[in-house]
Amino acid sequence: MIRFRIAILGVAALVGVLAWALPAAAHQSRSLATVNVSAGSPSEFKFTLSAKSVKSGVVTFKVTNKGKLAHDFQIGGRKTPLINPGKSNTLRVTLKKGSYTYMCTVPGHAAAGMKGTFKAV
Repeated sequence: MIRFRIAILGVAALVGVLAWALPAAAHQSRSLATVNVSAGSPSEFKFTLSAKSVKSGVVTFKVTNKGKLAHDFQIGGRKTPLINPGKSNTLRVTLKKGSYTYMCTVPGHAAAGMKGTFKAV
């Protein structure tokens, strides 16, 4: 009978810990904001973002290459692989409050205009 009570207390304690830990873990992996990014539109060497700023936290950038050349997208120390024309890729980045430079890292593309500043507030 004592072993049974100890087992029940152990299960109750485990359920309590999981009830606290699982929502916290789920919250950290969830994206707080999504920003759509068009590469190569309206001109080949330009990015168009659906927002210029978001709340700090996990941000998902959905990058679509609408140009005729391959491009990538870099922000917050992370970047997409090279994205071919007509294709898309998603980049998730955790941004603290501040300003971030974004750019295409293909040689010459940022110098031609594929760069800008994004803010996390």
